[in-house]
Amino acid sequence: MTHSPSVLFVCVHNAGRSQMAAGFTTALSRGAVEVRSAGSMPADRINPVAVAAMAEVGIDITAAQPKVLTDEAVRMSDVVVTMGCGDACPIFPGTRYEDWALADPAGQGIEAVRPIRDEIRGRVEALLAELLPDRVVSAPTP
Repeated sequence: MTHSPSVLFVCVHNAGRSQMAAGFTTALSRGAVEVRSAGSMPADRINPVAVAAMAEVGIDITAAQPKVLTDEAVRMSDVVVTMGCGDACPIFPGTRYEDWALADPAGQGIEAVRPIRDEIRGRVEALLAELLPDRVVSAPTP
């Protein structure tokens, strides 16, 4: 049996960027990647504008909940993608780390969140091309 790659997306509040990245990764990989997301200071709920932006591209993240970042989540992940959490993310040998410099959608309207969503999608597609080189990744279209 082959090992499914696992990715952890981390941002401060785990309410926008990391949730959109997790949604894209789940949809585009069609479950071939184990997906986690967490925040160094999780919010009470997901950013409703991020939910709306993802719904526009046919991905439902309404059931997702912000979670606190734990050492265990990092240890269990092959790739950790940070999005503005800075030094709050623990570093473990053998884990691949990427930092995606992305604008924070918090407090932004849908017009400002759409380009962030689209940039996240492009970065997720590139990451999946590396993690799943033998698969075509695609998401539903609205």
